[in-house]
Amino acid sequence: MSNDIVVHILDDEESVRKSLAFLISTFGYPVRIHGSAADFLAGRPYPLGHCLITDLQMPEMDGLQLLRQLRKDETPLPTIVLTGHGDVSMAVAAMKEGAVDFIEKPFEDTLLKDAIEALTGKSRAAAASDRDHQDVLDRLSSLSPRERQVFEGIVAGKSNKSIAMECELSPRTVEVYRANVMGKMHCRTLPGLVRMAMNAGVEIGDGAASEAH
Repeated sequence: MSNDIVVHILDDEESVRKSLAFLISTFGYPVRIHGSAADFLAGRPYPLGHCLITDLQMPEMDGLQLLRQLRKDETPLPTIVLTGHGDVSMAVAAMKEGAVDFIEKPFEDTLLKDAIEALTGKSRAAAASDRDHQDVLDRLSSLSPRERQVFEGIVAGKSNKSIAMECELSPRTVEVYRANVMGKMHCRTLPGLVRMAMNAGVEIGDGAASEAH
């Protein structure tokens, strides 16, 4: 593994920081840990090849505020945000602020490893995930009007229940449309779908706090 790549871990809970640091070190990456956004910001600027994994819910300055600050200061870093169940709308907002990916907790170790490899440009899958703009538009055009409604609800971070109420459908029917959308868009994950929506210039609302899907 290249020594130029360093993974920064930002979380206000010490046990989480240590657990993530140990896990990521087993992937072969050097790790630096930070207990607060202020601590992380104090270490700037970071060299090319460094990346960040941050929690969203933190005191004083949360992950979303941190991303905004990095953009404002023109010192962005490739970032993965970790979100608890029910924070999907915040994670979507984080991607609008420049986060590359988000992962819902709890997660499989391999999912985090793949995300880091994509983040550091070490995975061929990362290059494949950068959908061609026209290709995304073509896939969007294949959606039916109802599927497009569901698509827009998904990328806004809304729950199946919320989408069902807005579209006057049953949650079960929304699940079927959701599966159709993922199939037609050739996408398996919510972060991937959000990236495709942003690529296509689809207006992404902030959504309401997401419920269980």
